[in-house]
Amino acid sequence: MDVRSELSNAYLFQNLELLAHQIVEGFISGIHKSPFHGFSAEFAEHKIYNPGQSTKHIDWKLFARTDRLYTKRFEDETNLRCHMILDNSASMYYPEVKDYALGNLNKIGFGVLSIAALMQVLKKQRDAVGLSIYSDSYEFHTSEKNSERHFQMLYSKLNEVVAHKNQSQETKTYTFLHQIAEKIHRRSLIFLFTDMFQTETEEEKLFEALRHLKYNKHSVVLFHLLDQEHELHFNFDNAPKRFVDVETGAHIDIYADSFKKAYSEKVLQYQKDLQMRCAQYRIKYVGVDIRSDFSQVLNSFMIERQKFG
Repeated sequence: MDVRSELSNAYLFQNLELLAHQIVEGFISGIHKSPFHGFSAEFAEHKIYNPGQSTKHIDWKLFARTDRLYTKRFEDETNLRCHMILDNSASMYYPEVKDYALGNLNKIGFGVLSIAALMQVLKKQRDAVGLSIYSDSYEFHTSEKNSERHFQMLYSKLNEVVAHKNQSQETKTYTFLHQIAEKIHRRSLIFLFTDMFQTETEEEKLFEALRHLKYNKHSVVLFHLLDQEHELHFNFDNAPKRFVDVETGAHIDIYADSFKKAYSEKVLQYQKDLQMRCAQYRIKYVGVDIRSDFSQVLNSFMIERQKFG
């Protein structure tokens, strides 16, 4: 990636908080049948009423508009501790993007914007957020806090990640997931953004690391980020191509059509195995196409946030 491209990419994320705000607003306005439609402030400042709770803080005006019961949040409420984990390995910079736009992102750009959008919601709900970033090293960790200064530091760090392409070597995800699990002491909702690429011989170690994240009764959501057109369906033209492993440098020269069927079947089977193991460990698995919008991430958050209590 040349300097001009880095500057262009950095520009989109320069005001990451504003961009995240626009994503959340777009998501809310797109939920046509949602009780949140048309009043995003209420989305941030209310929570669903659960039977058995005190009716003291029910917002009856909101009930009149939505026919649903919500209770008001208060400034001293911090109901959730949320920890974001971002895979910053070299494979996350696929596909190569010269000019970032909301409709033109690679996996790392999609992951950063997803985290920023979730942070936007969590910030308004006065919940605490922590962040871990890893590649071939454990690059960054901060525990869960909810101060304005903390959020600005996180936005700055995420912007820094996107602005500079990681040239890391082979990443052993399981190593860092174990280390992260050891650092999160209080019960939290954990979101992991990764493409889950590693060698087959390390799959069992990875599953054990995911299981470790569940320690201390944490709730874990795995967002499996893929450019599905290419990385899942292998849709390339049939001209001869060289495919290079960005982490190891290994390469192979092939005609895409010759391997398309076998490749897609292999990746689909891996996804099914991953889903099965996640279900076994009670981890929420969400397959995400980075060419889609952010509604799948935000919808998953809303569901898991409510289940977390």
